[in-house]
Amino acid sequence: MAISEATHDPGGAFSVQYGDCVEGGQSTCVPPLRVVTSPDNSFVASGDAPRHSTPVRGVSVVVAQGGHTIEIATAGVVVGIYADRPRVAAAAAQTIVPINEAGAPGAPLPARLPDTGFGSTPLPSQIPSPLRTLR
Repeated sequence: MAISEATHDPGGAFSVQYGDCVEGGQSTCVPPLRVVTSPDNSFVASGDAPRHSTPVRGVSVVVAQGGHTIEIATAGVVVGIYADRPRVAAAAAQTIVPINEAGAPGAPLPARLPDTGFGSTPLPSQIPSPLRTLR
């Protein structure tokens, strides 16, 4: 699938959308595949949905929503894969590669690193300006 959108938010997350919207439209697009990389490796989202763990490329992943969602904690990030079909999500899990260095589809993924503390560190925009005396 072709990349149809890629974003990088101020918190350090990357989101890559593949394909055209299969549901919705402007501001409510549900693409065939979205891959989101979060720098907060302390949190693997899957909610209350039934889920199970399974090995993929040498790391344990969380599979939820009947296979439509796969969460992979690898190195210092969590990669969320959200697809309209379980087969698409599984294929993405087998082929994801780093966005900041060379990688090969299907190669073993690095083990999850200890908690980086990202969630407890404020973003620069969340730090108030220093107080100054009024004159």
